[in-house]
Amino acid sequence: MRAVALYGVIGSLVLSALAATPAGGLDTGSAEAAGTRIATARAAEAGITFGPCPAVEQLPSSVRCGTVEVPLDYARPDGRRISLTVSRIAARGKAAERQGALVYNPGGPGASSMYFPMTADLPAWKRLAGAYDFVGYAPRGVGRSAPVSCQEPKEFVKAPTQAPTQPSEAFKRARIADAKAYAQGCARRTGDALRHYTSLNNARDLEVLRAALGEEKITYMGASYGTYIGALYATLFPGHVRRMVFDSAVHPGTEQVWYRNNLDQSPAFERRWGDFRAWVAKHHRTYALGATPEAVLSSYEKAAARLAKEPAGGKVGPGELQAAFLTTGYYDEIWPTRARALSRYLKGDPKPLIEQAAPDEAGAQESENGNAVYTAVECNDAPWPTDWQVWDRDNTELAKVAPFETWDNAFLNLPCAYWPAPRQRPLEVGTEPGALPPVLILAAERDAATPYEGAVELQRRLWGSALVTEEDAGTHGIAVGANKCVNGHLENYLLNGETPVRRASCAPHPEPDPVSLERRGAREPGMALPGRPPAV
Repeated sequence: MRAVALYGVIGSLVLSALAATPAGGLDTGSAEAAGTRIATARAAEAGITFGPCPAVEQLPSSVRCGTVEVPLDYARPDGRRISLTVSRIAARGKAAERQGALVYNPGGPGASSMYFPMTADLPAWKRLAGAYDFVGYAPRGVGRSAPVSCQEPKEFVKAPTQAPTQPSEAFKRARIADAKAYAQGCARRTGDALRHYTSLNNARDLEVLRAALGEEKITYMGASYGTYIGALYATLFPGHVRRMVFDSAVHPGTEQVWYRNNLDQSPAFERRWGDFRAWVAKHHRTYALGATPEAVLSSYEKAAARLAKEPAGGKVGPGELQAAFLTTGYYDEIWPTRARALSRYLKGDPKPLIEQAAPDEAGAQESENGNAVYTAVECNDAPWPTDWQVWDRDNTELAKVAPFETWDNAFLNLPCAYWPAPRQRPLEVGTEPGALPPVLILAAERDAATPYEGAVELQRRLWGSALVTEEDAGTHGIAVGANKCVNGHLENYLLNGETPVRRASCAPHPEPDPVSLERRGAREPGMALPGRPPAV
C-alpha cells in the first residue's frame, strides 16, 4: 500500500565498471548492464549544472536545481533519453569536514525528494547538513521527470467514496471495471514507455545520478520503498556504495514483490489500528469516544455509517474517512488530531474532519501522478495473479481477521491483474561477504506499512549489515524522528561510519500527549512543511 503524503512536526522527517552480480541477478554482459556503463560514463563527463529552481518546485533560493539524463531503456542507451530533476544544497560545514553528497529517496513508488535540501535548515539535521550536500531528486515518472499519468486528475480525487470492509458482489464488479479502465488508461496515456518504469531502472538511475554528482561512491538514505531501490543498488553495484541507510525496510524476497508484500500489510495495519484505538480509549476523558478499543471502533463505525448517508461537506464519505484514519497506522504523532476530528464530528462539528479528510483538489495532479507511478512500478516489477478468483479468495480470507484496510488495499492494486505491459522477474537481492561495506537498517517493531520481518530478511541478505530496532513502536520512517537513541545510531553511522556490531535495540519513543499538537499549535498534516515522506 502506498502511504499518503504526510507532513509532520518541524524537526522530523518522514523522513567505474559494474560489479559482478550474484547468482539470479542481471549479468554484467547484459544489454542493460552495458547501457548502464554507457549512461554512467556520459553522466560523469556532463555532470549537473545547478542553478535557480523553477518556480513550480516551490523551493527557497538557497536550494539549487538541475537535471540528469538517463536512458528510458537501458538496453538502448542511444535511444530516447529522459531528464530527472535534481535539487541540492551545499554542506554547511568547513570544507575539510565535507563527506560528499547524501542522496535521499522517500519511498512510494511515486514520491519525490526534491524538498529534501530544505531539511538542512532544521535543527535535527544540523550535524548531518554540516558534513553532506543534501541531494533530492524526482525519480523517473514523478513530477517533471518524464511524468506518468493514468487518468484525469479530477477523476482521481473524485469524492465521496465508499469503503466497505465486506464488499458486495456488485461493489466488487464495479471495482474490477475501474481497475481494467485504469490499467488501460495507463497504457493509453503513457504509451510504449510504460514498461520502463521499474525498480531496476530506478536503481540504475541512482547509479547514473551518483556519477553525475561526481561521487566515486554513493552515500544514500532510502525510506520504505526507497529501501528496495537501495537493496537493488547494493546488489548490482556493491563496489559503488560508501554508506547506506535503509529506514523501514521493504521485504526484498522475490516471492514477496509485490502481491505478497501487500497482503502482509493488512494484518500489520490491523494491529496498528488496534494500537491507535487503545490509545484513544486510554484518553476517553479527552475524546469521549469510548473507554475500550471496542467502544472506539463503534464510534468510528457510527461516523462511517453517518457519512455514508450524508457526506461531510459533500466530499467526505466512508472512503475518505478510512483514508484519513489509515494514516494513524503510519504515524502516531497524528493520533491527537485524528481523534479530535472524530470526536468533534460525532458531537456535531464536521469542520476538523473535513479539513483532514477531504480530497486536496489543488494537489490533484500531483496525487494522480504519484498513484500512476506507484501502479506502473509495482505492476511492472513482478508477476501478479491475473485471475480475479485468486484475489477474491485471498482477500476474503484476510478480511476476516484484518478488515480495516484489506479490501481498500486490494482494490488499489487490482489494476496489476489486468496490466498491459510485460512483467519482470524480480532480482534476487543479496551480496557476498566483503562485497558491500557495512550498511545500517532502521526498523520499528510494530511498523504496519513495512512489517518488521522485512528488515530482518534484508539484514540476512546484505552481508555485514547492522539492524537498529525501535522496540514496541510503530512509526513508519524513524530516521531523524522522535527517538534519540535511533538518531544517535544514525548520526554515528553517517558521520563516523560506525554501526552496532550486528544488532541494537532502542526503547520506544513516548506516546503522544492527547492534546500535544493543540498545545504546541502544530500544523495539521498536509500543510507544506518538510516532513515525513510518502511510502510503500
